[in-house]
Amino acid sequence: MTTPLPYRVVERRAETPDTATVVLEPAGVPLQPFTPGQFAMVYAFGIGDVPLSVSGLDGQRLTHTVRAVGAVSGALHGLRPGATVGVRGPFGTGWELPAAAGLDLLVVAGGIGLAPLRPVVRAALTGSGRNGRLNVLIGARTPADLLFAEEVHGWQAAGKAAVTVDRPDARWQGEVGVVTSLLDRAEFDPQEAAAFVCGPEPMIRATARDLVQRGVDPDRIRVSLERTMHCGTGHCGHCQLGPLLLCRDGPVVSWTRARPLLAVREL
Repeated sequence: MTTPLPYRVVERRAETPDTATVVLEPAGVPLQPFTPGQFAMVYAFGIGDVPLSVSGLDGQRLTHTVRAVGAVSGALHGLRPGATVGVRGPFGTGWELPAAAGLDLLVVAGGIGLAPLRPVVRAALTGSGRNGRLNVLIGARTPADLLFAEEVHGWQAAGKAAVTVDRPDARWQGEVGVVTSLLDRAEFDPQEAAAFVCGPEPMIRATARDLVQRGVDPDRIRVSLERTMHCGTGHCGHCQLGPLLLCRDGPVVSWTRARPLLAVREL
């Protein structure tokens, strides 16, 4: 395995009660540049490491959004500016945004799946290399669980995003239901569209099936798959999914490749 390089926390923002975004900058030699969709192995020294996708890219700085679900992610969630972590990467495949140039783009996110898609939305909004319509469709458990809420509200105000929740509170005035219900309001030509999808696997399967039924080419649907990552280089086998090692061959793959694998129970 490659040696982790030291990165310093320069900013921390609470997103939800159990999720925070941390901005890291190199404390010495920086890693090679990341692309949207790739991930890093981030070390909490003395505890362990976890794979984290990049939720923001700004020069040599890396932004990661982490949900506290275990010892390592809990430690990273609690980091404060000035703390040091170890980072290895970049690993895996990205979203291939250039391949979507000229096409209508659907960005479909469920829950924490919005984190690796955020750089895609930011890049698409700059218009660099794009001239198709952008539709950002977001699902969250509750209004309080919506990530990057202020930024998402800006996307909504620009007419680029729609949000739905599973369990509304008394103040919620938006959509209620699964994220696929938002596809009916999206503006896109299925014959000239690409889609990037990230979230829980049931949501990925439902979204991809719906898009294919509407006429979107499965080769133009990219999904981000999750398995246990450890080495990041395809040697340990923890992240194997059929013939794929997701740290190397993924996490972003076409629906054409993913569909038969996700159809096998407990694979």
